Amino acid sequence: MKKIQIKELIEKIEGEAELDFTFRGGVIEDVRINFGFYRGIEEILQGKDAWDALVITPRVCGICNHAHLIAAVRAIEDGYRSAGITLTLSPKAQKLREFTLACELIQNHIKWLYMTIIPQLEAYLKIESEQNHAMKATYLSSTITRALAIFSGQWPHSSYAVPGGVTCDPTHLDLMQAEALIDESIRFFEQVVTGMSLEAYLSLTSVSQLHRVEADLGRLMHLIGSHGMAASGQSYDRFIVFGESMLSSSGKSIATAVSKVDPRYVEESVQEGTVAKAVSYKKRLYETGPLARGMVAKRPIIKSLHKRYKDAMLTRIFARVNEVGLLLAQSKRLLGEIVVDEPSCTLDMETRCVDFEGYGVVEAARGSLIHRTKVSEGLIKRYEIITPTQWNLSHGTEEEDGIAVHAMVGAKSIQEATFIFRTFDVCSVCTAQ
Repeated sequence: MKKIQIKELIEKIEGEAELDFTFRGGVIEDVRINFGFYRGIEEILQGKDAWDALVITPRVCGICNHAHLIAAVRAIEDGYRSAGITLTLSPKAQKLREFTLACELIQNHIKWLYMTIIPQLEAYLKIESEQNHAMKATYLSSTITRALAIFSGQWPHSSYAVPGGVTCDPTHLDLMQAEALIDESIRFFEQVVTGMSLEAYLSLTSVSQLHRVEADLGRLMHLIGSHGMAASGQSYDRFIVFGESMLSSSGKSIATAVSKVDPRYVEESVQEGTVAKAVSYKKRLYETGPLARGMVAKRPIIKSLHKRYKDAMLTRIFARVNEVGLLLAQSKRLLGEIVVDEPSCTLDMETRCVDFEGYGVVEAARGSLIHRTKVSEGLIKRYEIITPTQWNLSHGTEEEDGIAVHAMVGAKSIQEATFIFRTFDVCSVCTAQ
């Protein structure tokens, strides 16, 4: 049976990628994922002051810049502690970091939903829509980003998190302004995304209850289900989370069994034909991201969807949108718990450590982000950045295909495969950092 090879340039994925498809017998037999642009952020950091990472690493990405900042500051803090320096964060600083990171995840997820998934699905199904999806994305993402900027000072590329805390010192008025913006974001989620109150939405625990969801999310799930796509895009059903966050703890999930993980067993490897490196854990490939967080946290609604559809596109898409609701509720809670009289930063600015090694882990929008650094005489000797997309989009190993590759194999068209590809919320910018 003759093989057919076709190249496809994929855009609207935070950068671009080239997919090399191999067809046999009318279905996709293999896919090669190629990222062609390299910027060398890790090399730029070599020889710089350790704290320069707080300014340079947020430039890795214009949409996940805050996650890189938090990973970088955590790497420095971990190194300081390993070197014997006592360093603790005040509850206020911890909550402000969690809040700003939550805001970044929300705007990520919403942009992906309204500027990638819904428009691409409509194009694939040849559906003409009068809805202005870009306007919806812009409205919520700009609203939530304004709340973030009250504390970070700017967005993107803020550097307000420093070892020992944060540089802002918010007032009660700042908290009230942020809460008003969160309330507005919640109203959007209720009226436009789900068609139901946030409280009612978060009370859903099983697939049998999802018919209650209306508005854009309800329509999206209906389109996927009614066109026989719900079970498409399954991969290895293995998930991994390294960061401790308000949404989940670290761990890996295989066949619904959750166990502990250790970042020391994360390995990178060079791949032919792409500047992106592959990442594995103890020689095995795992999916990372919102679906992984939902599975490791054993979230009831995600477990129910997974029981029926496994790690298919419907489960993956729903898990990402579901995080928006969870994060909005958590953000409102965090604002109510912040005590303005607590210190913003507990580390004396004169306290500097010149020799250390540390790593920082954070749950970014697309999954676990890891920064590793080695500093000698105050200067960075080695800096490694392992991004979420590297987990999901590697070519694979001799033993198995990559996560997204395996999900696309068996698709009957390039259009179907590229839609599955986009359900992983691809970011070529971070991958080729």
